[in-house]
Amino acid sequence: MNHEVIISGFADEAALDKTIDQQFAAMAALGLQYLSIRFIDAGKGIRNVLELDETESEHVRRRLGDYGLNISSIGSPVGKVKIADFDDGTGNRYVPFHEYLNSEVQVACDAAEKFQCRLIRGFSFYHPRDTDHQPWLSQAIDQLGQIADACDARGLTFGLEVEANLIGHSGDILSHIHQSLNHPALVLVFDGGNLVTQGFAPQQILEQFQAMLPGLGWMHIKDYLSAESAGQEARGRYVDEEALDHFVPVDMGSGNHLEVFRLLKQHLPQVVQRMRARGVPGFFMDLEPHLRGGGQFGGFSGPDGMGIALRALATLLGEATIDFTLRDFASLSQ
Repeated sequence: MNHEVIISGFADEAALDKTIDQQFAAMAALGLQYLSIRFIDAGKGIRNVLELDETESEHVRRRLGDYGLNISSIGSPVGKVKIADFDDGTGNRYVPFHEYLNSEVQVACDAAEKFQCRLIRGFSFYHPRDTDHQPWLSQAIDQLGQIADACDARGLTFGLEVEANLIGHSGDILSHIHQSLNHPALVLVFDGGNLVTQGFAPQQILEQFQAMLPGLGWMHIKDYLSAESAGQEARGRYVDEEALDHFVPVDMGSGNHLEVFRLLKQHLPQVVQRMRARGVPGFFMDLEPHLRGGGQFGGFSGPDGMGIALRALATLLGEATIDFTLRDFASLSQ
């Protein structure tokens, strides 16, 4: 595989009923070879990929082969739990970390092995709502280091996504975590839309991306239309994710993606080399557009929305002169 950017997508975004065939047919029709797996109905109802039993997992593996698809990442919720046992008025779970490390983290590693992928998407833990993240940062770094160790022991890589309401809600904080750990199995996942929802202005988003570049592993493609940018004072402010309703294609939002892509191009060879050293085929851009709505644990765009999102991404990549490849006629005979 010679191209530097591989477009993938969260397959559950394309399917109203989340069934295997709805998801995989949509991804294949878009011309994608890779997808991220998150929520799916593999014959026993809609469940997160970490909850699938062996019968369901085998069904998924078989249908992946039928559609000529591969898994780019496990869209796990690892790290979306409270860092301590406090009551902050949210419904977020708390699980003692030793128990969490030996249960859900290992299950995520099991899922990656089952589906022959090397990447697990995850998060940086919830600190108490409407409080400063700083008192919890050291503990989060320690726990994320243990998660990275667990992934590394099985030849896997943990991708830490920037997202509101978590300890790692900005590129600066994720950069600090990455530098503190300096762990080969921990990389960073940029998501411009998740920064817009917090009020970051376009230039600030570019700065946050630049901070993440030394640890960048892959990217989620999502954007949001901000009526106004609250700027610095919005950093760390609680975001009601269920109330977000201005998600737009990546060429229409406030995420400054064209400038982000232009900066990315300058660093692509190093990023691709970093990921290939971890057994990953290249640098993934993972469509997660939420064009018909999104929330704390997922979103929905529909098959048409995923097509719109892909065209918007392709347009901006063309403007940034970044190459990507979709399936071609020759692939149909393979």
